[in-house]
Amino acid sequence: MSYEDILYEVKDGAAWITINRPEKYNAFRGQTVEELISAFNKAAWDNEIGVVVLTGAGDKAFCTGGDQSAHDGQYDGRGTIGLPVEELQSLIRDMAKPVIARVQGFAIGGGNVLASICDMTIASENAQFGQVGPKVGSVDPGFGTAYLARIVGEKKAREIWYMCRRYKADEAERMGLVNRVVAHDQLDQEVEAWCAEIMEKSPTALAIAKRSFNMDSENIRGISSMGMQALKLYYDTEESREGVKAFNEKRKPEFRKYVK
Repeated sequence: MSYEDILYEVKDGAAWITINRPEKYNAFRGQTVEELISAFNKAAWDNEIGVVVLTGAGDKAFCTGGDQSAHDGQYDGRGTIGLPVEELQSLIRDMAKPVIARVQGFAIGGGNVLASICDMTIASENAQFGQVGPKVGSVDPGFGTAYLARIVGEKKAREIWYMCRRYKADEAERMGLVNRVVAHDQLDQEVEAWCAEIMEKSPTALAIAKRSFNMDSENIRGISSMGMQALKLYYDTEESREGVKAFNEKRKPEFRKYVK
């Protein structure tokens, strides 16, 4: 499969998968997600690959979630909510290899969810994390909420989603959302060092360890599946559409006028 929205490169046994839409702050559309699924499957079944790095092109953004310019209520018509995000999230969790999120800028919305789902996250000092769902008429009702609470705790996870604030890299590290923060110009060097260290380990032992970790939170997959069905119904409401309209019109949304 040839890629338009992503880049795929192999370095010393590590597959680097890069969302290549810097002009959109690496926001993803349906095609982007399908290409990511293809690339992760490619890495998963390549025995020469021992670790995967997920990142974004440019310095501004790792990923800022779903491309709102493609969101007419159903994005561009792929998957339960117009994007096959459930499949992508499950693939990152299920592949029997560690996945490292390399975050050099904004990891916002669905981008923050992707970074959370990755096994580990290494961030530049310039990185910022946060959610925007309730500000734009959306939410991640599965791994993005329930699994986030496993990482940062219930109180902090609720703050992240209810308040939609942004958190700098050092604060994200303190709350457990990030494993390591380094100077921006040392980010690639640090990621490559972690990849090299992983490549020295037993791939079978790593696979068993990953599956063991996942088993403890596997019930979240069911929560996600049910939640995505509910989210599809929500996207069909005027309340949800108000979030997208306000975002595109660069104004504050007026959600409460749609509450009956």
